[in-house]
Amino acid sequence: MIPKQITLKNFLSYRDASLDFSGLHVVCVAGPNGAGKSSLLEAIAWALWGQSRVAADDDIIHQGAVEASVSFQFQQGDHTYRVIRSRHRSQGTSLEFQVYTEAGWRVLTQRGVRATQGLICRHLRLDYDTFVNSAYLRQGVADDFMLKRPGDRKQILADLLKLNHYDQLAERAKDQARQAKVEATLRQGQLDELTATLADYEPTLLRQAQLQQTLHELDQQQSSDRQQLIQLRDLEQSHRSVEQQIQMQRQQQRHLSTLLHQTETTLATRTAEQRQREALLAQAAAIEAGVSDLAALEAEDAQLNQQFEQYQTLQAQRQTLEAAWQAHSQRIRTRLSQTQMQLAAVQAQLADLNELLSQRDAIAASREQFSAARAELKHLDALQLQAEPLQQRRRQLETELQQAQTRLQTRLEELTASAQQLQLHQGDRPQLVATAQEVSDTLGYLEQRRAYQEQVREKGLERRSFMEVLQANQRRCETQIAQIGQKLGLLAQPEAACPLCDRPLTAHHRTVVEGRHRQQQQELQEEIWVIREQLAVSEREIQVLRQEYRAVEAELEAYAPVLQKQGQLSAQMASQATVQDQLQALEAEQQRLGQCLSENQYALDRRAELHHIDQTLVQLAYDDRDHALVRGQVDRLRWAEIKHRDLVQGQRRQQQLTQRQQRLESELAQHEADLAQLQQSEPGLALAAVQTALDQLHYHIDRHQQVRQALAAAQVWRQRHRDLEQARQQHTGQTTELAVFQARYQQQQQELTQLSATLSALEAEGQALAYDPSALERLESAIADRQHQRDTLLAQLGALDQARQHLEALQQGLAQRQQDLAAVRQRQRVYQELAYAFGHNGIQALMIENLLPQLEAETNHLLGRLSAHQLHVQFVTQRATKRGQGVIDTLDILIADAHGTRPYETYSGGEAFRVNFALRLALARLLAQRSGLALQLLIIDEGFGTQDQQGCDRLIAAINAIAPDFACILTVTHIPHFRAAFQNRIDVAKTAQGSQLSLSA
Repeated sequence: MIPKQITLKNFLSYRDASLDFSGLHVVCVAGPNGAGKSSLLEAIAWALWGQSRVAADDDIIHQGAVEASVSFQFQQGDHTYRVIRSRHRSQGTSLEFQVYTEAGWRVLTQRGVRATQGLICRHLRLDYDTFVNSAYLRQGVADDFMLKRPGDRKQILADLLKLNHYDQLAERAKDQARQAKVEATLRQGQLDELTATLADYEPTLLRQAQLQQTLHELDQQQSSDRQQLIQLRDLEQSHRSVEQQIQMQRQQQRHLSTLLHQTETTLATRTAEQRQREALLAQAAAIEAGVSDLAALEAEDAQLNQQFEQYQTLQAQRQTLEAAWQAHSQRIRTRLSQTQMQLAAVQAQLADLNELLSQRDAIAASREQFSAARAELKHLDALQLQAEPLQQRRRQLETELQQAQTRLQTRLEELTASAQQLQLHQGDRPQLVATAQEVSDTLGYLEQRRAYQEQVREKGLERRSFMEVLQANQRRCETQIAQIGQKLGLLAQPEAACPLCDRPLTAHHRTVVEGRHRQQQQELQEEIWVIREQLAVSEREIQVLRQEYRAVEAELEAYAPVLQKQGQLSAQMASQATVQDQLQALEAEQQRLGQCLSENQYALDRRAELHHIDQTLVQLAYDDRDHALVRGQVDRLRWAEIKHRDLVQGQRRQQQLTQRQQRLESELAQHEADLAQLQQSEPGLALAAVQTALDQLHYHIDRHQQVRQALAAAQVWRQRHRDLEQARQQHTGQTTELAVFQARYQQQQQELTQLSATLSALEAEGQALAYDPSALERLESAIADRQHQRDTLLAQLGALDQARQHLEALQQGLAQRQQDLAAVRQRQRVYQELAYAFGHNGIQALMIENLLPQLEAETNHLLGRLSAHQLHVQFVTQRATKRGQGVIDTLDILIADAHGTRPYETYSGGEAFRVNFALRLALARLLAQRSGLALQLLIIDEGFGTQDQQGCDRLIAAINAIAPDFACILTVTHIPHFRAAFQNRIDVAKTAQGSQLSLSA
């Protein structure tokens, strides 16, 4: 990628700037701190990949603007491309991609920003991460690689080499291996189940043969039992025939016994009836006397019934007459009461009307006042119809004028506040410059403290590792002391053997061995004391380092706010250039608005209309307060009109009530006379005659009740007389019938004796057959059980036959399943090997091992140019452990000079920068080679401040030496003597209109 031209609009510190890279090879981008040098380089990265150093996307837009855009032209191969990327605060990002042809610019933009970005990356064959780690040496990150821990350095190389793709392949291989393992486990389980199932094949065949033999035996036994069953059923048929005859004889016996019992019962009943008739015939005289008494009582009862009928008739007449007299008397009293009530109501109404009629004069005067007030109200209503629309319009115009005045006053207050704020900003410029310088100094100090904090952290980690080694040695010594203690305990026993050669110990030898072990124990104890002292010293050092780290960390908490404040101050200083013009415009508009408000020169059309409405209202002379008073007076006097109508109606009502009062008084006198004459009327006389007839009848209800009770008690003689007559008639016939029943009873006794003899003979014949019903039931039950057993055996045979066929089919597929399991396990082993090969210890480690010699050679080649061959770098990938028991993987960087090999931290800033510069440049060239592109653009952003004059000359010489390898080299610096060493220079200056670019040679 070779840059051709860039145009910036409202990007970071730039308002409107453009730069043509044509003819530029090695260029120095120079300018003071904060002028916008790095922003120019960020614009290239943002245009191509949409990424920059800002946290939020809208932060790239210049303060006060709403949209930022960057147009960047570059050459890639034989084609020239143009990328136009813009960002709007409310509409997001837009991206255009074009290629130059003979017919002009041709659009390559895809549908959507993401698709277009992918097309740009495919044409560049370079992504953002590779760009910032190869072609773009960004400010402040040159020493990142050197300051990392060895393990982190390997990870950085892996990230730069895009080895995460192998991590993805390793994960996929692990997933496939896990799936193959699960499948193998499943298939092995299935195979085990199949093997276990096939183990039942031989027992199945044996069981099938046993069941077939059992079934044959059951069939033979079943045939024998069925022959016996036929014989038993014939015997059952004979026995059943005898039983049927016995049952028939028993039924006849029971029938004859029933007939005999019925005959016996009838005979006993007829005999008893004959005795009762004879007793009844003996009582004939008494029955005749009772019948005569009954006839006398019936005659007396008939006479009393006739008197009772007359008594009831007279009593009914008396009650009817009493009811008629009472009803007539009640009607007269009711009419009398009603008339009295109506008369009292009429008198009350007349009293109310007299009170109303007494107000006749007052009502007439109030009615005249009501008529006058109503005429006045009608006139005012007509005026209101004309004035009300005018008043509404007048209020609307006043509201609109008030709103217009409020808007002008609000605008004037806003202008005044803005002008005051701008004046404050205008007066704060010297303070802003001082504050910006102070913030820059503070930021430099904090950056130094951050580097110091990292050194403290490394020192703390080193002390922690040393303490871990001490603790391991302490544990080792304590273990050895415990072992020596055990040996001394064994030596204390009388018959103890030598712990080394296992031979019996003499007293002298025991003393020597004990002394040697106690001396070793003392030496180990002294070593533990030394270790503990070293641990205490190290712990104190770690505490001091921890306190120092926390103190520096507390200081560094202000780093982010200071950095943010620096950006804010830069933006404020950049915006003060336009403050004066804005202030003058605000003051002019403020003066104009003040004049309009003081002279009322606003909304003139509404003011004219309001004046015309006021004149019309004066001519109408309408006052809504007078209107309200008249309306209230009409409401107060409206009662006079209502009372006048009530007075007219009251006069007519008074005449009607007077006439009605006279009529009611005459009706009341007539009702009182009728009530006095009621005693001598015809109903009263008839009621007295009926009462006299009742007294002359001499009817007593008690005597009538006694006769009725005696009559009811004597009714039994009539029934007994009828029974007597019936007994006289039936006596001869019943005697003959009784003789017939006695003969029938004897004949039935003889027939029953014959049936008993026949039944005894049949029972003897049945016993001679020797039939056992339970034997047939047992045989049938045994045959049914055996048939059920046979069906069960047949079902088991069918199941066993099916199982045998299934086992034979499974046995045929066993070999195929074993082959499938072997294939799955082979696939599992292959994916496991692939997962290891793609992992960190496989291809990735091999690629890093192959890259390191190239990186070392390229770094030393560049470092030799920069240091006059005084510095040399060596990469060490393995080193011995602290115990010396093996090696571990690492990535240590050893730096050697004329005095020997020393740690990176001991070198000066200038020497460290040369090492970092050479290493970063070597990384950039190797990454570009791996990406398949020749690295045509190199950007070096700052980092030269640590070099002296000689170091700067060597850096310039190194840059010029590698210049033929690149199409364009951009170096960014603010050092005057460094910028003078370049023939082509791009000067960046911060102005009131934003950062400006100028090209000089």
